[in-house]
Amino acid sequence: MAAHGSAFPVAKLALNNSVPPILMASLRMGLVLIILIPFWKFKIPHKRYFPSLIAFSISMGVLVYVFMNLSLYYSSIISPIIVGSQLAIPFGILASALMIGENISRNKWLLIFTSFVGILIIFFDPKLSNNLLGLFFASLMALFFGLAQVYSRQLKDLDTSLINSSIGLFGFIFLLIISYIIEGNTISNFKSISLDSWILISYQAIIVSLCAHLLMFYLYKFYTVGQIFPFYSLFPIFGIILTFLVFREVPSIMFIFGGIIVITSVFLLHKIS
Repeated sequence: MAAHGSAFPVAKLALNNSVPPILMASLRMGLVLIILIPFWKFKIPHKRYFPSLIAFSISMGVLVYVFMNLSLYYSSIISPIIVGSQLAIPFGILASALMIGENISRNKWLLIFTSFVGILIIFFDPKLSNNLLGLFFASLMALFFGLAQVYSRQLKDLDTSLINSSIGLFGFIFLLIISYIIEGNTISNFKSISLDSWILISYQAIIVSLCAHLLMFYLYKFYTVGQIFPFYSLFPIFGIILTFLVFREVPSIMFIFGGIIVITSVFLLHKIS
């Protein structure tokens, strides 16, 4: 969770070094793909998995990282973006109900409602008046992360290296195309990336995208999903602490109040999911 939480301030540091946000997301996924190639068995899955695998790869490998980097690019304050990412859990539960007909209990509805109330409180913080576009992109990031979790349930029988390689492949190619269309000057931007920025991008690819996920998969061998999921509520706490240490961000009272509501609601959603 410390590695997951560090993803946001580390990405912001790279963006502050003038790395275009979409190109940075593409390079991150490209590094993930390169590292996973030796472990990829190049086994084509059964065609019944194709729709879910493609939808998952685009949601997780493309849209989540696009909107994550855009939210940080258009925000001068990072902590609300970190807390906003917690909406992925309520969005995921709502998507499960709409797409695969899962039942939502009354307690879950209540916690979903309170999590959105907490986000609204953060939105109305006067300190964030110039960061609303970033918060909007953070909400889209959470939405597609939640959708990705729904698609992932239909891929549980596939090899993990195949799924992660698919994410890296789709993410790298699609994000590179989007960067070329929107940001332009792709080759020039690539050549201008400094060594410090490459280290930060490599950290995101290796420590966050690979090591953190591998550690989670390792835990799944010994503990149930219900035992592990509540710990996801810790990553915004680690992220906010690191943001304070790196950027000296001091949370406002309004943000702390809204953040406590969101994190508590999501923690309880994990406990009863």
